[in-house]
Amino acid sequence: MHLKVLVPTEIFADEDGVSRVTAETTDGSFGLLERRVDCAAALVPGILSYQTKQGATVYIAVDEGVLVKTGSEVLVSVRHAVGGEDLARLHTAVKASFLALDQQELSVRNAVAKMEAGLVGRFAEFEHER
Repeated sequence: MHLKVLVPTEIFADEDGVSRVTAETTDGSFGLLERRVDCAAALVPGILSYQTKQGATVYIAVDEGVLVKTGSEVLVSVRHAVGGEDLARLHTAVKASFLALDQQELSVRNAVAKMEAGLVGRFAEFEHER
């Protein structure tokens, strides 16, 4: 199979010769082999794994998203992804990645709060001028 994992800013993984794919869906763990019927599934945050043609298992921690299988093509689209071949290192990488995301979200929330405060102030000035 050909597996492609997409995040909003890039192609995270593009792998040919994948023999199996396993992902977490809203209904539980979901496995794909080459001859499985075409399907689509909603993914929940969890671990997506696949086996390469060399026999190595690769793990990718993913956020929510969608998996679509058509023929021998498997397309996965998620918001965030962190990959690795060792689950212990993947855990550390995911933890660091989510801490960075928390900091970014905090910065964005602060910026939005400042914009909202400025907008409210301008509306008050506008109402006062009338």
